[in-house]
Amino acid sequence: MFHNNWLAGSMGAVGLMGMFASISAQADFIDDRQVSLGLRNFYIDRDFKQHDAPKSRVGSWTQGFDFRAISGYTEGTVQFGLDVSAQYAYRLDGGGGRGPDTIIPYDDSKGEQVRDYGRAALTAKVRYSKTELKIGEHRPTLPVAFYDDSRQLITTYHGFMLESREVDKLTLTAGRFTEISSRESSNREKMYLFNGPDIQRRSDGLNFAGATYAFTPALSATYFYGQLEDIYQQQYLGVTHSADLGNGFGLKTDLRYFDNREDGKALYGDIDNRSYGAMTTLRKGAHAIGVGYQRMLGDSTFPTLNGYAPQPYLVNWSTVAFVKPNESSWQLRYDLDFASYGVPGLKLMTRYLRGTGIDRGNNDLDQNVESERNIVLGYVVQDGPLKGVGFEWRNIDVKTRYGNGAASGADYKENRLITSYTFKF
Repeated sequence: MFHNNWLAGSMGAVGLMGMFASISAQADFIDDRQVSLGLRNFYIDRDFKQHDAPKSRVGSWTQGFDFRAISGYTEGTVQFGLDVSAQYAYRLDGGGGRGPDTIIPYDDSKGEQVRDYGRAALTAKVRYSKTELKIGEHRPTLPVAFYDDSRQLITTYHGFMLESREVDKLTLTAGRFTEISSRESSNREKMYLFNGPDIQRRSDGLNFAGATYAFTPALSATYFYGQLEDIYQQQYLGVTHSADLGNGFGLKTDLRYFDNREDGKALYGDIDNRSYGAMTTLRKGAHAIGVGYQRMLGDSTFPTLNGYAPQPYLVNWSTVAFVKPNESSWQLRYDLDFASYGVPGLKLMTRYLRGTGIDRGNNDLDQNVESERNIVLGYVVQDGPLKGVGFEWRNIDVKTRYGNGAASGADYKENRLITSYTFKF
């Protein structure tokens, strides 16, 4: 099923690529094209530590391909372009019986992961002056919708988005997404709440609008409004400031606030969630130390879209996410760039996050604790025949304690090994 869907979409995209090439030659916008093929070899293993876990270990080993043909624009006052993309992944191991692993689609009827999956899409675009309209597939980095490249295939959205930079220092954005292709799916589907009680209650679309203004090169502010029709309304306000402290020290501060309420028919009932967070990072040379704090307010969990679409505008977003009702969380982070020590391309990030005070309907808030430790070590070859090849190891250690008994929470350790390279044509 997944394989056939990908083949049908890919054949359609290949046919349109022929038309695209012909149009490009006639319209003379091929000079600005960007054609690439990204390769990603991805191994993941999650080892649950409790004896009553349905699957003690889940994971997979896959090879992924991400083809993108980004066109330039035709000449004229109103300019046109067309982008093509195709993603495909093949499972390399024999781990079909290891259960859902958040990467490979899981076939419930067979009780195993599928062998391969993929998808293809088009994006038409129109530009006038400094205003651009795109219709089709999107990989947004917005407070109300964010793409996900943390696994194998990338989460994408489908609809239209308009972005304008006509006014100096001001970026205006608006649009509507009607479908999402999540990271472990070959299909497009309507959006719903990942952490909701009934996934059959789907929205007809996500409407959004926002603005970012740079007051100075060091100070900017962003406001966004999002409406997932008949599910929730979301408002976001963020401020970013960078300061030069002298003697090579720099300080960056992010302040972020979300307000989430139910919308229209309230298909998932009342939604009452507000959150605020602050992240400050002190940097000097190759070293950076960051401290973050985040607080959830209200009776609801922070709403997350299907496919566990990420929300990195929350300062403590991670594998655990720290988004449960009443949860207070903090993190301590350290980054090191080894280029200053004669090893360009080698970087390290490690952090520890801890959340407490989670409201799970009991009075023992002090017993509800989550913690996560991350180590990310990456290296990109700088020269020679392997120049551009990237290697990355991600180690994740999660511990949760929700009181006592069978619902005490899950502990697991996870390792991800990633090798990547992008061919540019």
